Amino acid sequence: MLKIDQSLSKYEQAKKHLAGGVASSLRASQKPTPLYAESAKGARIRDVDGNEYIDYLLAYGPLILGHAHDGLTDAILSAMRKGYTYGLQHDGEIELANVLIDILPCADKVALSGSGTEAVMLALRLARAHTGKRKVVRFHGHYHGWSDSIFTSFPGAGLAQSDNDGQTAAVPPGTQGQSENSLADIILLPWNDFAALENVLRVRAHEIAAVISEPVMCNSGCIQPKSGYLEHLRTLTKELGIVFILDEVITGFRLSLGGAHGRFGIKPDLVTIGKAMGGGIAISAVGGSAELMKHIDTAAVSHLGTLNGNSVATSAALATIRELKCDNGVVYDRMENLFIQLSEGIRELMHKHSIAGVVNQVGPVFHMMFIDVKEVTDFDTFNRRDSGKYVKFAELMLEEGVLLRPNGLWYISAVHEQADIEATLLAVDRALCKLIS
Repeated sequence: MLKIDQSLSKYEQAKKHLAGGVASSLRASQKPTPLYAESAKGARIRDVDGNEYIDYLLAYGPLILGHAHDGLTDAILSAMRKGYTYGLQHDGEIELANVLIDILPCADKVALSGSGTEAVMLALRLARAHTGKRKVVRFHGHYHGWSDSIFTSFPGAGLAQSDNDGQTAAVPPGTQGQSENSLADIILLPWNDFAALENVLRVRAHEIAAVISEPVMCNSGCIQPKSGYLEHLRTLTKELGIVFILDEVITGFRLSLGGAHGRFGIKPDLVTIGKAMGGGIAISAVGGSAELMKHIDTAAVSHLGTLNGNSVATSAALATIRELKCDNGVVYDRMENLFIQLSEGIRELMHKHSIAGVVNQVGPVFHMMFIDVKEVTDFDTFNRRDSGKYVKFAELMLEEGVLLRPNGLWYISAVHEQADIEATLLAVDRALCKLIS
């Protein structure tokens, strides 16, 4: 039986003065209770009750080097001894910008920011300034941060079918408290639907500033683009004078050193990156063509942020990228091979226990779900999964010493080892047995 007394006690303490009891609303969904960490190292994390877990949550994605990586820690400490942030410029900004331009195929220039949400806000602002248009196309099931102007709820993709005039249904807000007008400029479409995309873009190109898309629908099933879909999106937007934004806050530095757009050979106008870039320290960026980034150069677009490009964050990013680049990025092959082994093993175990499910894996990330279909390739099908069953499975996995995100998304780090994969598969076997008992 999992010991959670201390976590339960601390959660009750937190709720007295910390709104929601957690610092980010998503964390409140963990069962049986939000856990409190005591320490972590490598691929393992320990909670205040003394439980140790193999960690596939990885702080919701940033910890691509694992916990408390020695090289990253040394770089951060060295930077801190010289000052945390200056409000002035420093060499770290120049060095990181140069490194990012070298790595990101689409980037002539970059702008540094603090979070994925901020990077998306800047990218949308650049697109509107560049085109003089207001509307933004985004897709069901994709996540682009929690700012009012882009944060939508997650209904089924069927609600976004457009009519012959390219008009779409009203866009539902993602939370109470959003202005009724905050999403007035958003056009919400089903992803991977060639006809819907073509229809809306051609009919409404005169008012569409940008199309923003994740290259892989990571949060909602790890669904990959259909063959030719991203290429078609790139061709259409270029033809119609619409800015194409790839949101790589999750996939950047995870699917490859050059992100998903480097892996897939797609060249968007703008790309947003974050999470894994800092290895666990908050930093993000927008990269893009000189033509678009010039709007910051001329001050036509304001790019503000007290901690943008601070020395601790830039040092963390540079150290993380150095580690990922070692031996020509061999770590990416290693992470992917381990996750192929793990995802195939989980599929075999679900078959062994006669449990219907799907594991969608791409590179060092996969989504596991309980659903009675052979494959999940669209958002409507993903919405048919048994999410409650997976939450219970994640809770059982805690008892087996494995920490998972309750929505089914798994990450791996550069320091996970073969022994971790083997131990995890044994844990999955036991948890699935308990799930059906």
